[in-house]
Parts: sequence; C-alpha cells; structure tokens
Amino acid sequence: MSDTKSTLQDDLNTTQTAQENAQDETLEQVEQNVEQDIAALLQESQEEAAKHKDMALRLQADMENLRRRTRLDLESAHKFALDKFVDALIPAMDSIEMGMDAAGKEEATIESIREGLDMTFKQLLDVLQRFNVERIDPLNETFNPQLHEAMTMVPSPDHTSNTVIMVVQKGYTLNERLVRPARVIVAQ
Repeated sequence: MSDTKSTLQDDLNTTQTAQENAQDETLEQVEQNVEQDIAALLQESQEEAAKHKDMALRLQADMENLRRRTRLDLESAHKFALDKFVDALIPAMDSIEMGMDAAGKEEATIESIREGLDMTFKQLLDVLQRFNVERIDPLNETFNPQLHEAMTMVPSPDHTSNTVIMVVQKGYTLNERLVRPARVIVAQ
C-alpha cells in the first residue's frame, strides 16, 4: 500500500514538474514574443521618426530657397521699378540735348529755341501722363486744401472768395495720390 502511495506521489510530482516546465516554457516564449514585438515597434517608430525628420529638413530647405528667391525678386523689382519710366524719359533728354546744341549755333533764333523747348516740354508732359502723373493747375478754381497750398490770400473784387487767382507753382499727383500740392494765391 505504501509502495502504491509512493508511486502515485511520484507520478503526481512528475506531472506537476512537467506542468511547471511547460508553463515556464510558455512564459519564456511569451516574453520573447513581447520583446520581439517591442523591438519591431521601436524599429518602426525610429524609421517613421527618421522619415519625418527628413521631410522637416526638406521643408526647411525649401523655405530657405523660397525666402532667398523672394528676396532676390524683391531686390530686382526695387532696382528696376523705374526701368520703363527711364526708357520713356530718354527721348526727352535727347531732345533737350539737341536743343542745347542747336541753341549754340549762330543761325539759332529765339523762335526756333522756343519751339524746341515747347516740343520738349510737351514730350515730358506726355511721358508723365503715360505714367499716371497729372498736373494740378487750379487757376480760377475753388481752393482745395487737399490739392493746393495757399501762399497767401489777397482781396480781389473780380473773383469770388476762396478762388485761386494765381498759380505760383503747379502741383502733381501720381495715380491720384498727391506728390506735390499746387502753390497758389487765393482770393479773400
């Protein structure tokens, strides 16, 4: 009886040990699988982070290039903004130079010099008008403090009060914005 009991106890111990060994093996396999999963996730996260870092560096380089190109375009626009205006003024300058040469000749008359000056002046006015520069010549108009600068006010029985009776210096606007007011004398 004792032998049977001892054998049963041995079988039970053997079975428990086998179960414990099986559990240990299973636990080790689970731990190993978890470690492999963590390593795979870490690798995936590192690759994703590297990809985002690369994208961020490329975006930063693109922004620097865009900033540099914009700065160069802006500098060029400032530098050559008056290119067309200067091109339009050059013929007027040529006319002035030819007029000065003609005025130095012996056969030059006051009429021919005056005619040349009138043509050159008209040429300059055309250039200014082409670039939306308008002259302000308010003779006999009502004084407008937005466009005129009163030099003085004088009594004038021939004019209504606040009328411009003399333009001392004409004014100019550029695209309807005042560049220089007309300097005027106004009736009191």
